[in-house]
Amino acid sequence: MLIEHDGKRPTVDPTARVAPNAVLCGDVTVGPGTSVGFGAVLTAETGPVSVGANCVIMENAVLRGTGHYPLAMGDNVLVGPTAHLSGCTVSDNVFVATGASVFNGAHLGARALVRIGAVVHIGTRLPPDTDVPINWIALGDPAEILPPERDAEINGALAKLDFKRRVFGIGRTEPGATVMPEAMARYAKALGRHRDDTLL
Repeated sequence: MLIEHDGKRPTVDPTARVAPNAVLCGDVTVGPGTSVGFGAVLTAETGPVSVGANCVIMENAVLRGTGHYPLAMGDNVLVGPTAHLSGCTVSDNVFVATGASVFNGAHLGARALVRIGAVVHIGTRLPPDTDVPINWIALGDPAEILPPERDAEINGALAKLDFKRRVFGIGRTEPGATVMPEAMARYAKALGRHRDDTLL
């Protein structure tokens, strides 16, 4: 399904395949020879999504571009089922496995491997040929790769990355306070712009 959003329409190379129930919304470009699988969503919320040549976007993967963080993907990339990529740069020949997540401002160097359930956090830079193991977390620039049981270190590193400001534009909160009411009201309002989308 192709959807016009904010006056911009998806562009799909004639040699690409897009499954009939995949969704491409807004300023999305799909390169030659690429395959977008069943249930996949490529959405340019406030910034573009660009997918190179000979990529495979598998079932139910989500690729999202934002204003501060467009999503740019090189050639020969595989994005596994249910993977989630938001506002990141993915170099050529990268493998992002099933259920992996790559967040805003991250950069995956050529031939990087992000294994099943792994996370590459905001602003993280993976050098070429980096391997993020199953369920591990990559943080920082340069990336430090940590196992999930090192929760205290991961939370400390996340605090330095200032997730709330980079993703929602909201500053840090005092202990015991939450940004959720403000963040969700702003986010829901921004997503509400989809009310004016046009099915193509």
